Amino acid sequence: MHKSGFVNIIGSPNVGKSTLMNKLVGEKLSIITSKQQTTRHRIMGIVNGENHQIVFSDTPGVLNPHYKLHESMMRFVSSALQDADIILFVTDIFETKMNHEETLERIKNHSSPVLVLMNKIDLAKDPADLEGKVNYWKEQIPRAEILPISALHGLSIDFIMPRLIELLPEGEAFFPKDELTDKPMRFFISEIVREKILQNYSKEIPYSCEVVVESYKDKENIVDIRVLIYVNRDSQKAILIGHKGSKMKKVGIESRIDIEAFIDKKVFLDLYVKVDKDWRDKEQKLKKYGYE
Repeated sequence: MHKSGFVNIIGSPNVGKSTLMNKLVGEKLSIITSKQQTTRHRIMGIVNGENHQIVFSDTPGVLNPHYKLHESMMRFVSSALQDADIILFVTDIFETKMNHEETLERIKNHSSPVLVLMNKIDLAKDPADLEGKVNYWKEQIPRAEILPISALHGLSIDFIMPRLIELLPEGEAFFPKDELTDKPMRFFISEIVREKILQNYSKEIPYSCEVVVESYKDKENIVDIRVLIYVNRDSQKAILIGHKGSKMKKVGIESRIDIEAFIDKKVFLDLYVKVDKDWRDKEQKLKKYGYE
């Protein structure tokens, strides 16, 4: 008997979905920062065993859209709700309620099993507060199984995988057993660069950037990579580059270190900044950048 299924991770921004995904898959597939809206795409991570295949999906944090980009991100969430064989609904000890009622209702009424993972318990100061949050989510989704965890520190993570295997439906593998993800190499390189932008800039700048790998040339001893960073406005371009290119140089150095570790080869990384006016609100541009 072989089991397989889509285990899709849903939740509000910044509750630890990407950290959980990376921990369960055993590889860093989703970028992680302290900023909200870090994840923009649906990213699949595949875990294989002799008699099972779990296809995890990390999804953007649920939000009320302000741009067409946000609408596209929410469509990734919607597709994850449609094909989920198991839902991992991630919250944390600080979230008093899910602000997106429509998504919560879809989870409540979903036919698939739901595990509510209450994250960041390592930051809980009062056990009574933790118990209160558990009771709250029991009331919200009565049929769900609730497990307090710390994705960052691996607390109670070991309980998740055996339970998921129990709940998986019977079926053949969806992907070859040696595959780790559905995304190409270029996607992860662009995400590494975007992670460094999120870590090094504040306010609107990181959310105005789209990162595209224009060329990837694998030579004998080095990989030449040219990356384009698009921003909404000329003023953002100047901020991103910094005085005499100092800020962009820092992003390049940090990105190159992580890319070399990811592909296990020496890298020459070239970063260029261009303006693509109001790309976040143009459907044609979003399609070009992989959001449709």
